[in-house]
Parts: sequence; structure tokens; C-alpha cells
Amino acid sequence: MDTATAGLTFRDATDADVDALVELIESAYRGDSSRVGWTTEADILEGQRTDPEGVLAVVKSPDSRLLTVERDGRVIACCQLEHRGDHAYFGMFAVSPELQGGGLGKVIISEAERAARESWGVREMHMTVISVREDLIAWYERRGYRRTGRMTPFPYGDERFGIPQRDDLQFELLVKELV
Repeated sequence: MDTATAGLTFRDATDADVDALVELIESAYRGDSSRVGWTTEADILEGQRTDPEGVLAVVKSPDSRLLTVERDGRVIACCQLEHRGDHAYFGMFAVSPELQGGGLGKVIISEAERAARESWGVREMHMTVISVREDLIAWYERRGYRRTGRMTPFPYGDERFGIPQRDDLQFELLVKELV
């Protein structure tokens, strides 16, 4: 076992995890703490990435799982899996900034794909990524996801998703066949 996977525990989040998960997600994407890692959105979005209500809604949804990853009793990563008929949706992916770049993300996305396939029998994983995040999209492409060119608008004016610092944000659908 390599250092990226040593001592990892995967489990579904509970209500008691909400505060730790909000803190993790915020640290991975917003503010100066996020700049330690490479997944930061601090240059394109300010404000919050999520809130306790949003995380709790995922935890409570009968069609979702918030896969939580711990090492030594500390939450270090998470991702949302949502069953959507013939496919699963992958979202809310966060790895603690100081642990990014060491292979942990690859392990987690692989486990998420396995869990979605086994739990729901789905054959595809879908996700949306802000289209200007070329480095992140390239990372997902190396994991087998393909760009579809299908875009959805960014929710400008809804500060629950952050405060945009540019006017060209939109989400692109990425898809991977799970075989």
C-alpha cells in the first residue's frame, strides 16, 4: 500500500460530520487556505462554496451518499454520489489542500466509481466542472472522463455558490463509462 492510500477509512457521512465537511470543502476551494492545493477556485470565485444546509441535504437525501474519507480519525476528503437513474452524479469532491498532489484524489475517485457501480448498477458517471478550470478538466480526462461540450449556466446572483470574479463561468458536463 502506498502512502496515498495508507490508513484510509471510507464511510458515508452522518449529520455529525457536517461541520467538518463544510470546513474541508471551503478549505479546498476558497480563500487563501485553498491556494496550498491546486484545486483552488479563489481566483474565479469568492464567498462560500457550500454551507451546512447544502451538505446536510446531501447527507439526508435517499438518492445520495456523501462518501467521507478519514485518516487517523480526521476527515481529509469527501465526494458526493447521487443516483440518477441510469447514471450516477459525482460532485462535492474535496481533498484537504495540504494532501493534494499525492495521489489521494485518484484513489478516491476510483473508489467512488466502484461504489456507484456496485450500489446502483450504473454504467456512467456524470459530473459538471466550471469550464474555465482547464487544469482540473485535464485531470479528470486522465481518469477517463470525456468532455461533452454540453454547458449549463453558472448561477450568477445566487451567493450560495460563490461570488463570481468573472462573467464567463459555466459548467461543462463530463462523462465516464463505468465498465
